[in-house]
Amino acid sequence: MRRGLSSEGLGTVPEHERILQEIESTDTACVGPTLRSVYDDQPNAHKKFMEKLDACIRNHDKEIEKMCNFHHQGFVDAITELLKVRTDAEKLKVQVTDTNRRFQDAGKEIIIQTEDIIRCRIQQRNIITVVEKLQLCLPGELNLSTFYDVCFKLYYSALKTMELLENVYFPRVSQYRFCQLMIENLPKLREDIKEISMSDLKDFLESIRKHSDKIGETAMKQVRVNLMLFNNLRHKYIQEDENEEEVLTVQDLVDFSPVYRCLHIYSVLGDEETFENYYRKQRKKQARLVLQPQSNMHETVDGYRRYFTQIVGFFVVEDHILHVTQGLVTRAYTDELWNMALSKIIAVLRAHSSYCTDPDLVLELKNLIVIFADTLQGYGFPVNRLFDLLFEIRDQYNETLLKKWAGVFRDIFEEDNYSPIPIVSEEEYKIVISKFPFQDPDLEKQSFPKKFPMSQSVPHIYIQVKEFIYASLKFSESLHRSSTEIDDMLRKSTNLLLTRTLSSCLLNLIRKPHMGLAELVQIIINTTHLEQACKYLEDFITNITNISQETVHTTRLYGLSTFKVCRNLTKSFH
Repeated sequence: MRRGLSSEGLGTVPEHERILQEIESTDTACVGPTLRSVYDDQPNAHKKFMEKLDACIRNHDKEIEKMCNFHHQGFVDAITELLKVRTDAEKLKVQVTDTNRRFQDAGKEIIIQTEDIIRCRIQQRNIITVVEKLQLCLPGELNLSTFYDVCFKLYYSALKTMELLENVYFPRVSQYRFCQLMIENLPKLREDIKEISMSDLKDFLESIRKHSDKIGETAMKQVRVNLMLFNNLRHKYIQEDENEEEVLTVQDLVDFSPVYRCLHIYSVLGDEETFENYYRKQRKKQARLVLQPQSNMHETVDGYRRYFTQIVGFFVVEDHILHVTQGLVTRAYTDELWNMALSKIIAVLRAHSSYCTDPDLVLELKNLIVIFADTLQGYGFPVNRLFDLLFEIRDQYNETLLKKWAGVFRDIFEEDNYSPIPIVSEEEYKIVISKFPFQDPDLEKQSFPKKFPMSQSVPHIYIQVKEFIYASLKFSESLHRSSTEIDDMLRKSTNLLLTRTLSSCLLNLIRKPHMGLAELVQIIINTTHLEQACKYLEDFITNITNISQETVHTTRLYGLSTFKVCRNLTKSFH
């Protein structure tokens, strides 16, 4: 019995090992039937199977433990290395995040530009498509020139092409809808071109208003240089050395293309009269502004200069327009404008010059008027009335000179000691006669020291009379007058100096209560020598003007009678 059990137990062991192998190697879905065979076998076989299963589990646990012991150190090392790279990984994460953000920011601009490029490419493609399609419909020789001309502001060419399309080519394809649309849009396109060209003209008018003074300054500068060259050849070499720059013209300073373009456009559109009326109206408004002077213009020569340069610049532009366009302005129009301006200019100069009390300022004003007149005369504008005005200003200039020299004479009389001039040497004697034409053989024979009979005021008065003649002559220069007229001017102004200014100063002098007998006697002697010197003053004027005193209409100096009256009055006081 024991042997039988034993043999049964030995038979069960291989079966259990087979079952265990099957459990380990088969799918879990098939484990159920395998385990059922254990319970279906001999009684208590499952206990042996469980023992066998426990032993197998223990073997597997030992193998797992061996494997863990074998790999434990490697796992620990791996964890240690992982901990080491953790910090670097965090840094790398920050860098990657920042880099990503910067890439995103940079990409936004690129995306916008890319979208713009895509949009432009689409527009370009559409335009090319339209051009290609229209070229199939229009004659080949036009090449859509109207479209391109408008795009590049070639308005005149665009209008001519539109006219050609409207009159020649559109009738051939009038049955197509696109043609009707283009025909309907042509009037609007023409009006747009008119408005754009008129806007350009307004900008031009504003520009020349701002640059009129520069244009006028350049024109007057050239005339002034020519006048200097004409008056004195020496200035030719100075001009060549100092001013080698090219002389600018009005075309160099102003771009007249807006006027030409606008005139052509309105001519093509058959509305030239509207353009001419607008241009002339605006220029008349600008002329009134230019002719309106500053209230303090009379205070400085720069005020007058700005006034003149703006007027010259205005009329230089009008003269250029007159010669380069047909009908925009006419000679009758410019003459009318100039006559209106000339009346205003004369009234302004007459009013403002009346405030001038400085002869130097009046003289500078005269020089400016001469250059102003010569400049405009060179452009064909009549300026005789300006030179007539200069004769009025000349009288005012002489009045300012007389007032100035009245002060000079008073100072000379105040500083005089009314005693004969003592001289102790030949050098002093020559100095006195170089200032005053005194001739006395008896005095020349006397030995030094000796005395001139007149006092110190006589040579000073004589010198100042000559200075007055020079000052008066400065105004007469460049007035386009003959030598005879200039000679007459000088003699008349000198007569006024002698008969009015000097005579008045002498009368005031002898009426002073502190004048004693000796002083009055010396004044009588002084007037005698001044009277004798009048013939030398006449010779002085003759040498300046080259007009002989024997000329029929030559004015004589009234010094003789003037000094005689003063002497007689002095004797009456005596």
